[in-house]
Amino acid sequence: MAVMTFREALNQAMFEEMQRDQRVIVLGEDVSGGAGGTSGERDAAGGIFGVTKGLILEFGEDRVIDTPISESAIMGAGAGAAAAGLRPVAELMFADFIGVCMDQVYNQAAKFRYMFGGKMQCPLVIRTAMGAGMNMGAQHSQTIYPILTSVPGLKVVIPSNPADAKGLLKTAIRDDDPVVFFEHKALYNRKGEVPDGDYTIPFGEADMPREGDDCTVVAIGRMVPFAEKAIDHLAESGITCDLIDPRTVSPLDTEMIFESLEHTGRLVVVDESPPRCSLASDIAGIVAAEAFGSLRAPIKMITAPHTPVPFARELERAYVPGPDRIAAGITEVTNV
Repeated sequence: MAVMTFREALNQAMFEEMQRDQRVIVLGEDVSGGAGGTSGERDAAGGIFGVTKGLILEFGEDRVIDTPISESAIMGAGAGAAAAGLRPVAELMFADFIGVCMDQVYNQAAKFRYMFGGKMQCPLVIRTAMGAGMNMGAQHSQTIYPILTSVPGLKVVIPSNPADAKGLLKTAIRDDDPVVFFEHKALYNRKGEVPDGDYTIPFGEADMPREGDDCTVVAIGRMVPFAEKAIDHLAESGITCDLIDPRTVSPLDTEMIFESLEHTGRLVVVDESPPRCSLASDIAGIVAAEAFGSLRAPIKMITAPHTPVPFARELERAYVPGPDRIAAGITEVTNV
């Protein structure tokens, strides 16, 4: 298996899918790069995070489309292109900008199949960067996936490592329904092994990168590697945990969570979002309603505080749940 970054895995997934299917297009702000050099050849910067770098050189400007700085136009064009038979991958530069194009996403694309009696498909993928930890301020650092998870008709994907990023993005591009694909900015440079050849990861199937007896830990996105560090540290003192990475939160693999809880009896949910109406509160509510009999201790939610993301580096570091907070939460639950 090749070792590559999260960013490279995403780029490879789009490259392979565009080679495989002529209907796949990419659109967004600066996704192809501007005209560069005296030769007039595009420099293919690949957007602010470089994820689409090089695609313009292989597939041309008819399939890698720079758009105006208008999120509503990008998502409206993406939804329309999907309804017309293409398979667009539309980049929303920052997840925080979803408010600008919310109508096109939740009131149009998410409802096409339902409103037309199943006769219309909308194979739109919305790629978007999210999350704190990069000192980008309150308007560019949020994890707004709970908002999209609440919308019927949307599938929501949150990979935590390069292998999942590639496999899940390929699945998203081949899916006939709209998919919102969240990429944590702090993970773009994370390296990992990526399987060779063509492979996909089914939606609704969680991963369990750690196994143990004392607690079930469900972690979202960047919280997965943080939880891994916390769990590995606690293992030295004899506390072992199941770690569940949902990978997709709509659909959500509740079966794996319930099966783990039958064994451990304790649940910690780690979510970078603020606590109110978060994925942590959603998962805690589902478990309390459907698997209460498995619990031997109160559910513990480890989240960001209910406040905007701070700009100051020290405050932002305190805002994000880190390995120490996760380890302390697990220890608290296992001591009950």
